[in-house]
Amino acid sequence: MDEIQIISVIAGNVNETGTYCIKDKKAPGHKAKVKWVKSKGNEGLRMRMAIDNAGRQLGFIEFTPAEFAWRPVIALNYLFIHCIAILHKEERNKNVGSSLIGSCEKDARKEKKSGVCVMTSSGAWMADKRLFEKNGYIKADELDRFELMFRKFDEKNPVPRLIDWREQQNKYQGWNLVYADQCPWHEKSVNDLKQVADEWGIDLKVIKLRTSKEAQDAPSGFGTYSLIRDGRLLDDHYISKTRFESILRKELKKTR
Repeated sequence: MDEIQIISVIAGNVNETGTYCIKDKKAPGHKAKVKWVKSKGNEGLRMRMAIDNAGRQLGFIEFTPAEFAWRPVIALNYLFIHCIAILHKEERNKNVGSSLIGSCEKDARKEKKSGVCVMTSSGAWMADKRLFEKNGYIKADELDRFELMFRKFDEKNPVPRLIDWREQQNKYQGWNLVYADQCPWHEKSVNDLKQVADEWGIDLKVIKLRTSKEAQDAPSGFGTYSLIRDGRLLDDHYISKTRFESILRKELKKTR
């Protein structure tokens, strides 16, 4: 059986290692993600990749001190997992995901953190909570389709909680697309949606989040992507041209 090796992806080597999700290093999304990783506002951010003996990428994890998480959470002295991905089913059966989580937990214990937490969902673009339950995580909070899972090492600190992003939604009137470069797929989606909006004559205001605090105050649970119209959240994760056109047809039908 191939051994699993965990390697660190840092500002100094991210150009060479890549960012896992997008293989084409010339893609705008990859370039935006690399710039985001290197930004000063992401000090403490860590990415790890699991590779096999041949150097083939099996999965990855991205985590950061929770105080600087790009999600609407409050988790004093925790590490927060932004993303974890194991794309192929056969790798999931090799405990690649558990190995990546273990790498994060090792850092947390070494840094005397209170624990590790992560947002999960059965919906798109979020980790499935079953992987974390398997590793001893329990639910700390829940809102809409999202659950905040955590594993606590220090009983003194409070349980993490979600920030109620619904309170932010009325601030966004008209058509709004709120996003950040935390996910490399967002660049393509934003460009696609702007093109469709122009074709349909829609005034789509595009707002780019540039700090973790802005993401924590975003109008959706995903934090770094929100499509919102007149205070109503229409989608909370990366969408395609086709999906946006479907939303437009449905929304414009209401106003006829």
